[in-house]
Amino acid sequence: MRPNSGWVRMIGLFSIAGFCEVCAYGQITAFTPLHLPELGVATNDVAFWVGAITAISSVAGLPFLPFWGALADRYGRKPLIVRSYVSAFVALTLAAVAPNILLFAFARAFTSLGLGNTGLMLATLAENAPARQTGLAFGVVNGANPLGAFVGPLVGGPIVDRLGFGPLMALDAVVMAGVIGLLSFGYRDAFMPPQGTGSLLAMARDGVVLIVQSPRLRTLFPAYVVFFSGWLLAFIYVPLVVARVYDGPDPGTAVGIVFGAGGLVTLVASPAIGALADRVGHWRTLFVGGPILAVLWLLPYFARDLVSLAVLWAIANGTVSGVFSVSFNVLSSSTGAATRGRVMTFGYLPTNLGFVVGPAIGSVVASYDVFLIFPAAAALTACGVAAVAYAHRQPVPA
Repeated sequence: MRPNSGWVRMIGLFSIAGFCEVCAYGQITAFTPLHLPELGVATNDVAFWVGAITAISSVAGLPFLPFWGALADRYGRKPLIVRSYVSAFVALTLAAVAPNILLFAFARAFTSLGLGNTGLMLATLAENAPARQTGLAFGVVNGANPLGAFVGPLVGGPIVDRLGFGPLMALDAVVMAGVIGLLSFGYRDAFMPPQGTGSLLAMARDGVVLIVQSPRLRTLFPAYVVFFSGWLLAFIYVPLVVARVYDGPDPGTAVGIVFGAGGLVTLVASPAIGALADRVGHWRTLFVGGPILAVLWLLPYFARDLVSLAVLWAIANGTVSGVFSVSFNVLSSSTGAATRGRVMTFGYLPTNLGFVVGPAIGSVVASYDVFLIFPAAAALTACGVAAVAYAHRQPVPA
């Protein structure tokens, strides 16, 4: 029974891991539309396959989510956190060598076996960081993700333009191997006796029951799905918007610049919004930030050049990332300490479902005009605010 490594050290390691993970996923998301024709996909079918692959990769791992939480309660959170990066390593390796669309889609789907890692990280921080600084702690860790979204596509764009998609994925796989070693040996988590007894199947079932039986949680999760589906819709289809406003020789670099601008703003906005939420209240931040987001999502619709698109995307993406981080504080406070680990394992479930809802709507909207993804994102966000307000009125079980 050794003491843990301290919450500040955990923040540093979790931030590095999240940064590297989102670098890789940001690159595979940003450059998939450019890579699909190389796999034999017709130009007119790219939009469909972008939505289909995203939806499949988002739902394939969902049935395993309850088991990750149960395993974390049985054997500790650290092994389950490391497990997610092993999944990423395998998926990126497969994506690097995939010769056709089917194997590439399988590689993307395999990434979903890493679901639940950020929720476990945040649950660990929630129990180790000072209570008055959890918003800042969550904001720093979640803010590292947008930094990865900034660096990943920005650095990856020129690599794709000059070397191709495969070498970039191979490089990402090597980085994931380094992250596995860093998390395995870089910190200690305090030993805790197993919280669960009985079979893992029963523990996994109990994790789902915890959410279903809580009036707050069973309304908050679907509310988050609607709230953030607009963001994820825009995130998936913005490379096609870039293709509309840029016709130069380096499309990968152009996509990287737009994604990079969004990540750069988020690097500052996420910790700042998290710190503000610690002062004014996490729920209040959601209620104020939501309507602002609905307005911000309308603005990129009017962008018809690369610079204005990059600026407006950066403002909207930075703001929504900060609000998204605060949503985890709200989720953490909506459950007790004894069940927080299993509940937080599902923390990214709304995001993954949003990656199904958003692209499904986007595949229809973009077929008329790809710029319509932004009004669609605004409408979904506005509906999400109303759903979150309803969830707020529900009681939290003692």
